[in-house]
Amino acid sequence: MSASDGRTDGNGGDPRGGPRETAGVVAPPPVIFSVPLLLGLLANRRLGLGFVPEGLRKPVGFPLLAGGLGLGLWFFREMRAADTPVDPYRPVSRLVTSGPFRYTRNPAYLALLANYLGVSVLKNSLPPLLLLPLVLYAMNRGVVEREEAYLREKFGEEYEAYLAQVPRWL
Repeated sequence: MSASDGRTDGNGGDPRGGPRETAGVVAPPPVIFSVPLLLGLLANRRLGLGFVPEGLRKPVGFPLLAGGLGLGLWFFREMRAADTPVDPYRPVSRLVTSGPFRYTRNPAYLALLANYLGVSVLKNSLPPLLLLPLVLYAMNRGVVEREEAYLREKFGEEYEAYLAQVPRWL
């Protein structure tokens, strides 16, 4: 099996050590965020573990949610303008460094994080926050590190220069 026939070693690379076709992420990032969020919200229905004073739920939760949605839309717009796929299971065509990518290498994941926090605050649900370290670990190890290795391999010095200028998160 070779990378040219679409099969990989599970990490996006050719099983014999050839170039990667994709980053080989462990799961779609929206799934990594949404499953623990939903499980935490369901757990909270039984446990009732609130953490936000009633008067702060909306003033904190809605800006987080709006910021996450706005950042996510900005991310999609830049990816579309660059004519490169958003799907981590498809090969990227170019390195995007404009728009939100000028400030963070992972605007989509920051958007998902803001949405996760916004929903948790609005629902006054502590269990999703208790699951958040696992979500961030899964994202870092199973998505971000794999994407960075893929982009480093694909874009070389151009990506190295970008890494030196833009932080991973903020």
